[in-house]
Amino acid sequence: MGESLSGSKRTHYCGTLRQEHIGETVTLMGWVQRRRNLGGLIFVDLRDRTGISQVVFDTAVSESAFEKAGALRSEYVISVTGAVKQRESVNPNLPTGQVEIFADELKILCEADVPPIHIEDDDEANERTRLKYRYLDLRKPKMQRYLMTRHKIASEARRFLDENGFVDIETPMLTKPTPEGARDYLVPSRVNPNRFYALPQSPQLFKQLLMVSGFDRYYQITKCFRDEDLRADRQPEFTQIDIEMSFVEEDDVIGINEALLSRVFKNVAGIDVQLPLPRLTYAEAMARYGSDKPDTRFGFELKALNAVFAESAFKVFKATIEDGGDVRGINLNGYADHFSRKDITHLEDFVKTYGAKGLAWVKIQEEGLQSPIAKFLSETEQAALIDVFDAKVGDLILMVADKPDVVFAALGALRVEVAKRLEILDPKVYNFLWVTDFPLFEYDEEEGRYVAKHHPFTSPKDEDLDRIETDPGACRAKAYDIVLNGYEIGGGSIRIHDSAVQAKMFKALGFTQESATEKFGFFMDAFKYGAPPHGGIAYGLDRVVMLIVGTDNIRDVIAFPKTQDAKCLLTNAPSVAEEKQLDELYIALKPIEK
Repeated sequence: MGESLSGSKRTHYCGTLRQEHIGETVTLMGWVQRRRNLGGLIFVDLRDRTGISQVVFDTAVSESAFEKAGALRSEYVISVTGAVKQRESVNPNLPTGQVEIFADELKILCEADVPPIHIEDDDEANERTRLKYRYLDLRKPKMQRYLMTRHKIASEARRFLDENGFVDIETPMLTKPTPEGARDYLVPSRVNPNRFYALPQSPQLFKQLLMVSGFDRYYQITKCFRDEDLRADRQPEFTQIDIEMSFVEEDDVIGINEALLSRVFKNVAGIDVQLPLPRLTYAEAMARYGSDKPDTRFGFELKALNAVFAESAFKVFKATIEDGGDVRGINLNGYADHFSRKDITHLEDFVKTYGAKGLAWVKIQEEGLQSPIAKFLSETEQAALIDVFDAKVGDLILMVADKPDVVFAALGALRVEVAKRLEILDPKVYNFLWVTDFPLFEYDEEEGRYVAKHHPFTSPKDEDLDRIETDPGACRAKAYDIVLNGYEIGGGSIRIHDSAVQAKMFKALGFTQESATEKFGFFMDAFKYGAPPHGGIAYGLDRVVMLIVGTDNIRDVIAFPKTQDAKCLLTNAPSVAEEKQLDELYIALKPIEK
């Protein structure tokens, strides 16, 4: 049975003791990292969230403390009081490595079973075990550092926004289901039978209403929820730094957010962000990188090849171009020798996962082109191909021919994949850029209609206003994403503030007037009473933390995350509800079809 504190007070954290504390009597509290019994001396490494201090139990100092220390095991929770002395064998790898505490009092506050995972950064427990025993996993110095960094990022963002006139306002967690975007998490209402709330995918409508209310500058660090298929950088519940401003245009929002990013990255991670940040239009980002969130730490840019192969004897290229498709490629400058035919076959398998039918390749050698398709290419085509890529001996050109969206997706992913395989992605380089002028709509083949590229409240570019009903595919949005090293870390837009334009937008998205009124009537009514021009942005806090600390798994920077299939292994959520709860909610369960 553990002892109580009985009035003991911690005087210092374990990781804070230095030479200037020599001669002081201190009280430390924490977890036993390890114990070493050398006969007349027992050494204990005591750990808390700030680090480790070495504690010495010596019979010459306290026989009772020495005897109790003999019972200590890893992860016991203890309180130690003793004098700080110069350490005889200095440990240069520890900030506290020049001092140690000679204990004259020991309290065992709580005993511990042998933990199922090692409380060390290099523990090799699989992720499912780590998540099941997350409270133990979070004791690791690395995990504590990640969450402390998360705290610092949020605190720095709050300070900046407070200093710049933004007001922190909470918006509802129980709100109205939305018909656009990802699936909602629904919450049944007991007091309103057969009615449902939705957990918010974003505070979008409410933050716009706050602009109508005259708050002018709003922010909130808030939870959002999306019932969507998960990836390494996605979670069903995630945290946004949500921002909205009135009487602004795109440059105003971008300007204040560049200052915010510069402040956070400098003060939290010591990273100097050079302002202003570069900008690319969506069209240029796709044309050069095949992605609207390009990683610009390396080259391998896409090049269009339709003009080269329009009359080619290579039927795959010629037929694709005639059918309205694209032929594009990337040049792995100087890396031809790094890829064997077997390696290229693996790359072909990779692009097929993005819908591509194949991957054509050409190696530039002293004696000419080496390629399975070289015999189909005329001398003129070979020369033009080399000219387009400014290709040199030792280069490897990889090409995809398909529908434009497949070509962009396949080559955009391929350039990142080969950069990873070549290990040329420098984790110490932080390349930011804005991607602007997104399409306002994108066509959904399954639904047979246009859907909003971002959301239905994004304003079209002024010069494209008249195209909303006549040529929606050509409309561009006043939308902007902030991208870092191939990840979108935030996205926003100038919003529609004119109810007539909003009505046009709903009509283009296939809403009848009745359905638009049913779903968004409260929102559209508010605009009748004077809405300022406004816009904003939302950052994925989890993703920002992930990139700053240098992990590639978003679960590492969330205290209690879900698995890939949206389960909490710690609590076993989601779980079965009791029959009584279901009856109160008028819910009957449907059998699961196998």
